[in-house]
Amino acid sequence: MYRILKKDGNAKRGELTTVHGVVQTPVFMNVGTVAAIKGAVATSDLEGIGTQIELSNTYHLHVRPGDQIVKKLGGLHKFMSWDKPILTDSGGFQVFSLASLRKIKEEGVYFHSHIDGRKIFMGPEESMQIQSNLASTIAMAFDECAPALAERDYVERSVARTTRWLGRCKAEMRRLNNLPDTINREQLLFGINQGAIFADIRIEHAKEIAEMDLDGYAIGGLAVGETHEEMYHIIEETVPYLPEDKPTYLMGVGTPANILEAVERGVDFFDCVYPSRNGRHGHLYTNYGKINLFNAKYELDERPIEEGCQCPACRRYSRAYIRHLLKAKEMLGMRLCVLHNLYFYNTMMTEIRAAIEEGHYGAYKKEKLERMSRGG
Repeated sequence: MYRILKKDGNAKRGELTTVHGVVQTPVFMNVGTVAAIKGAVATSDLEGIGTQIELSNTYHLHVRPGDQIVKKLGGLHKFMSWDKPILTDSGGFQVFSLASLRKIKEEGVYFHSHIDGRKIFMGPEESMQIQSNLASTIAMAFDECAPALAERDYVERSVARTTRWLGRCKAEMRRLNNLPDTINREQLLFGINQGAIFADIRIEHAKEIAEMDLDGYAIGGLAVGETHEEMYHIIEETVPYLPEDKPTYLMGVGTPANILEAVERGVDFFDCVYPSRNGRHGHLYTNYGKINLFNAKYELDERPIEEGCQCPACRRYSRAYIRHLLKAKEMLGMRLCVLHNLYFYNTMMTEIRAAIEEGHYGAYKKEKLERMSRGG
């Protein structure tokens, strides 16, 4: 169950109650693609840095170790020793990202595994079955993520198919949640709005899927080639047509600035690989902009990554030491940087929730963006 606790303009402060606990929104989901955050981050670390919900990848876990194996081991929560909510994406994004390895048909998508080349078929029913085996808290509907700059005719056909697939996902999840051997019979289903950068297609699709009474609604197919301005415009146009009393999730987005802008437009769930990916390359987020620890000017810098930060890296280590670890290719360097970035994102979401509650989100956003634009 989702309920809005406070609104400040279009910004929503809410909470989603699930079988695995309550998620306070707006929230950033820390991305653990193969049931682990890249950079040697354990689930105990996630608890320590304020992570509310983790995201894992259906396609990748289906390929390795196999969703049947995860089910035999008690589901994803038990497998990775994480008792808070988990969202699994549907495999739909791989329809986009593995374009050279797949063929899309009405029944579903034929893949070649990126690992060993073996043939894989995934349609709406298969995606739901895999996610049911993983026993995640929230399952995403299987969709096609069309390229943002695709031709209108292609996008219209793709969106119509995604709507048909959503109906099949809903029916299959209802069936799976009634089976006696299903691990999580309270699994939630989020549908996905598509339509590239065509606002009218997006709006029409939002109206259609809103009538299907799902547990939540995502906006997919953004941050895949369009400009930030185009992305913000599509969010602004689409969100009013999605049910306000359900969570709104902007998939795969983004930078701190993207999140701040999207919250103002009514979005309350986010995920992105940026904090962990950038951290592994020594690129660190601070309230005064991004810094690159590989820069020579940090060689003798005894300060923490950010003064006042309470993450495990900043509480103990200097920029100079972490830079040395990165240069020496010591895994600890990557780990500390990833922890800092995830802590930064999680803490920013806490600040966002407080600003909405206190009714000054606009001022908070303005000040945060101004500070971050100054440079580290």
